[in-house]
Amino acid sequence: MEGVTDPLFREVMAERPGLGVVCTEFVRISRAPIRAVHLRAEVVKIPGVPLSVQIMGNDADCMADAAGIVSEAGADIVDINLGCPTRKASKNGVGAAMLKDPDLLYKVLSSMRARVPGCLSAKIRAGWDDATHILAIAQAIEAAGANFIVVHPRLRTDAFKGVADWRIVAALKSQISIPVIGNGDCWYAAPALHLQKAMQCDGIMIGRPALRNPWIFQQMAQIRSAETPVHPDGAMVAAFLHDLMGRFCAALHVPTAPIGRMKEIIGWVGRAIDDDRLFLRQALRAKSIQEIQVIIDTMIAPLPAHAIDMHSEGLLQLEKCPENSDKNTEFSAVSRHPCAVSSHVHKSHVTRTDF
Repeated sequence: MEGVTDPLFREVMAERPGLGVVCTEFVRISRAPIRAVHLRAEVVKIPGVPLSVQIMGNDADCMADAAGIVSEAGADIVDINLGCPTRKASKNGVGAAMLKDPDLLYKVLSSMRARVPGCLSAKIRAGWDDATHILAIAQAIEAAGANFIVVHPRLRTDAFKGVADWRIVAALKSQISIPVIGNGDCWYAAPALHLQKAMQCDGIMIGRPALRNPWIFQQMAQIRSAETPVHPDGAMVAAFLHDLMGRFCAALHVPTAPIGRMKEIIGWVGRAIDDDRLFLRQALRAKSIQEIQVIIDTMIAPLPAHAIDMHSEGLLQLEKCPENSDKNTEFSAVSRHPCAVSSHVHKSHVTRTDF
């Protein structure tokens, strides 16, 4: 998640139980000369938590060099972004735009495979403007030697509208041999685990829902262990925000920088507050860190847990989740990609289920 998953925020999230892998924001790789020092700086690891470094580009040689650099610097996983839906990425032919050309993504991934002795992955969307070629795309990725694939089952043209169609995740899982990780709209811990089981995928990657509920990974781990999942109340949420605010203020030396970072997080946490978004509106109008602190203390800290939509079951249902269905998705005119006839998949040691 661009602008969010920097080393500081990854560290904060990793302090709670249940997190299997942390991921960097994507690093743009162009045809300009690669500055290895900048790439190595992305590899900031947290003891005991594997790190995935995501790179985005479409030049096979440059992507291979970048992948080799971050792998040698200690990245546990090197990931290629094949899902970014922004206009800029599309204009430059990277991110989700590469889904239009399975031959190109096969070439790029194969070149990366040659430089990455460890784990290599790809994060994709369901397609550009339809899902017709999703199987060919996945098979090309598998044939190129990726260890696993992460699927966000929306089209590029969907951006983040609507609800992710996890039937696409299930369909791919039944057709390829490498692990398939599902991603998209897993807003609540228990429904996410139900979805993983129903779709029979190998794991779950969670992005935006973890900004909205920083306890979601802990809740999932507790459910798996047959423990009672934590249900944060206002005091816990306020303490989390104050802690994060203090770290931002200590790390960011531009006076206005912590305000912007906090408002970004508050924009997500505020969605879980059942107050017709009153807290959200007031916090986003704040002019200083001190004003944000006062708003948190007066509007969030006193709230009971039942007024906050962070219950593991999603009792308030302020967010819309994918249907928990095992229906098959049909794909018309899908044929095996020629690059996928013989796959040389490198087996990964990473088998954790929360990414």
